[in-house]
Amino acid sequence: MSETVNKVKRTLTGEVVSDKSAKTVVVKVERKTMHPKYNKFVTTSKKYHAHDEKELASVGNLVTIIESKPHSKLKRWELVSIVK
Repeated sequence: MSETVNKVKRTLTGEVVSDKSAKTVVVKVERKTMHPKYNKFVTTSKKYHAHDEKELASVGNLVTIIESKPHSKLKRWELVSIVK
């Protein structure tokens, strides 16, 4: 019995902070979370390495990335589009 499982891949939007590596961009994604004790919004950020096959993105661009198969030790995301 084989069923096709249709998983939805996560998408994130962030700013490109580095494009020095070949076919790789580093994207900084910022989130706002509520602090449990002080009830204020705290901005947290995380960097993701994304695969950029055509090397279109440059530093400062706002991009959308999507989960993918592992391309290397750190790259588990792919560039989908350049927003701005």
